[in-house]
Amino acid sequence: MAKTVSALELERNWNLVVMIRLARVGARKQPYYRIVVIEKDRARNGRSIEVVGTYNPRTNPASVDLKQERIAHWRSVGAQLSPTVAKILEKHPAPAPAAS
Repeated sequence: MAKTVSALELERNWNLVVMIRLARVGARKQPYYRIVVIEKDRARNGRSIEVVGTYNPRTNPASVDLKQERIAHWRSVGAQLSPTVAKILEKHPAPAPAAS
């Protein structure tokens, strides 16, 4: 007997959009964020595909730790940036490769 797939399940599998966005992990009134690769329709702190950095706005200046190679990889395969992550990446661009 053939297994039938509902139209909703089929549509959900085809429209998989991956985002690079912030997930809050800090205590109350002490925000600390992970920069994660996650499906767009998942909850903010839902299961992520990969953690590609951290952001701590409570330090002066705010501390940012990014895995630039992984961010470049995910962007090359079509991941979209959230507006906040786009601003963070503008302020902390990838270092230029060393010239030999």
